[in-house]
Amino acid sequence: MAKVSTEVGDRHGRGTATDLLVTSPGIIMEPDRRLHEEIAAAQSYRAQAKAANTLRAYTSDWNQFEAWCDERSLDPMPARPEAVATYLASLALSGKADTTISRHLAAIGWKHRQDGQVPPSARDARRVIADTLAGIRREARTRPSARKAAITARELAAMIAAAEGEGTRSVRDRAIMALGLAAALRRSELVALERRDVEMVDKGLKLTLRHSKTDQEGAGQVIAVPTGKALKPVERLKAWLALRGADAGPLFYQIDPQGRLTDQPMSDRSIARLIQKYAGRIGLDPEMFAGHSLRAGFLTEASRAGATISKMQEVSRHKKVEVLLGYVRSAELFDDHAGMAFL
Repeated sequence: MAKVSTEVGDRHGRGTATDLLVTSPGIIMEPDRRLHEEIAAAQSYRAQAKAANTLRAYTSDWNQFEAWCDERSLDPMPARPEAVATYLASLALSGKADTTISRHLAAIGWKHRQDGQVPPSARDARRVIADTLAGIRREARTRPSARKAAITARELAAMIAAAEGEGTRSVRDRAIMALGLAAALRRSELVALERRDVEMVDKGLKLTLRHSKTDQEGAGQVIAVPTGKALKPVERLKAWLALRGADAGPLFYQIDPQGRLTDQPMSDRSIARLIQKYAGRIGLDPEMFAGHSLRAGFLTEASRAGATISKMQEVSRHKKVEVLLGYVRSAELFDDHAGMAFL
């Protein structure tokens, strides 16, 4: 049987593997069924190459680029390198972080490849995209850091107390704040949790993270969360589960204005707004805090309590110790200060 080419429209004019084969005039044969199955499997694996959170972010980023192009009467597909470079500059002008801008560029390239187009960066002979991105990154390094402040355990206890009442929103918010700090979770990890990811054990609970920023392949990571005596993350999560029920689905649901549970997961931005709301209630500047403040709070408090880098890393899952050392240095800034004896 004649061989089937799996290449798409190559320079030799060969067709796709789904084309019918013509072996001689008037005789048509279908490709081998196994090859169809293998091609379908390849397409499926390709679709799974990126983590679900990454695909959601890429899709959102592409939609924003497409809308930007529409407003300026530009073609988003295939996009000219000059148009992409201008779009990146517009993101920088709007205050986007250079890491976010790089992700937007990656999303544009991803969408082009998905549609069988050559990414703009690969057609950028004059390097306008690369040079623009390099300039954005250089400027970002000269700007003062706008890192959000860490929430201390005492501050979080006050914020939890400010979420008073036994309504669905208050019970949920208390659980989110306590668990977010106790497990050093990113806001994207909080909203990606499902009911099946929680396992109650004698000493607290085990939390399974199926995808995270440092686990794009989805190998999964398990975090131990102690019962706790002050913030009581396990007790607060149990209270939420009693209202939520045992049904499969997102661990933390959206709640409508009437206080009723929906079947929709929360967005990561809603976590940031939640933190800012309760920070404001206890007299803190809401602009100083965001979703990352919970994760930063765990690391700062753990360092102050004398936890070792390795034990902190078990919870935070940082791959680079240098990042953790930044939190340690911040927590120990006034310890054994050189001027303590004479100032």
